[in-house]
Amino acid sequence: MKVLTARIKAFDQWLIALFLRYAHWLHRLSLGILFIWFGLLKPLGHKTTSSILAHTVYWGDPETIVLILGWWEVTIGVCLIIRPLVRVAVLLLVLRLPGVILAFILKPEVCFFSFPFAPTPEGQYLIKDLVVFIATLAISGGLREEKRPGHFR
Repeated sequence: MKVLTARIKAFDQWLIALFLRYAHWLHRLSLGILFIWFGLLKPLGHKTTSSILAHTVYWGDPETIVLILGWWEVTIGVCLIIRPLVRVAVLLLVLRLPGVILAFILKPEVCFFSFPFAPTPEGQYLIKDLVVFIATLAISGGLREEKRPGHFR
């Protein structure tokens, strides 16, 4: 039994070291790919739930705003993947955040079937945007840790 416990502990330590070494990099890569993927849907003509943002930002034609938002998301994704640009990704997300929050305020009937516990698909998308924003903050907060010897860059 002690041998099994020791092996489980050794495996656990190995696993934790693996997570410490690659977690931030994998997190940045996966979020970057997600932003690029979802961002490219817009300029390629696929309808997405992000059009709600285009209808809450009153700076122009919603179709044009959707294209801008799409390329904005692609840029965020690229910045997340290229480590020195992660802080630029955070800035781009911060600039996008008011549009997300405005959608909840100006279009609650589009964001919720029943406020606050039953979001529509559009509302779920916006909630996901808030979670991704917080995850990106967590990633950027760990950038200095990634510089430790033995950490993947």
